[in-house]
Amino acid sequence: MAERTGAGNGARPHRRPPRRLTAADVARAAVAEIGGLVDHDVESVIAVQRNDDGWQVGVEVVESHRIPDSADILAIYEVCVDEEGELLSYRRTRRYARGQTVGRSR
Repeated sequence: MAERTGAGNGARPHRRPPRRLTAADVARAAVAEIGGLVDHDVESVIAVQRNDDGWQVGVEVVESHRIPDSADILAIYEVCVDEEGELLSYRRTRRYARGQTVGRSR
């Protein structure tokens, strides 16, 4: 005879698996986390990549507003979040003047 499961026999009801976060969900979570931690304006999300531990998100922030805007100092932060969007780690990987091209240093 087949074993039945259900609420009537004390078995746990079937739960839905947690909703899998999309790249957009992860990007929003990373922006919220880094914006609060570094207390700078977030400019944009420049990368989102899934890895073994969750997600890695590249976030560009304005570290110093200048006049004119083309003189602003920007930074790239690498933000790692788990599968639920919780912060695992973050670090600044680059700092540069707005408009500076990659590979060009002063």
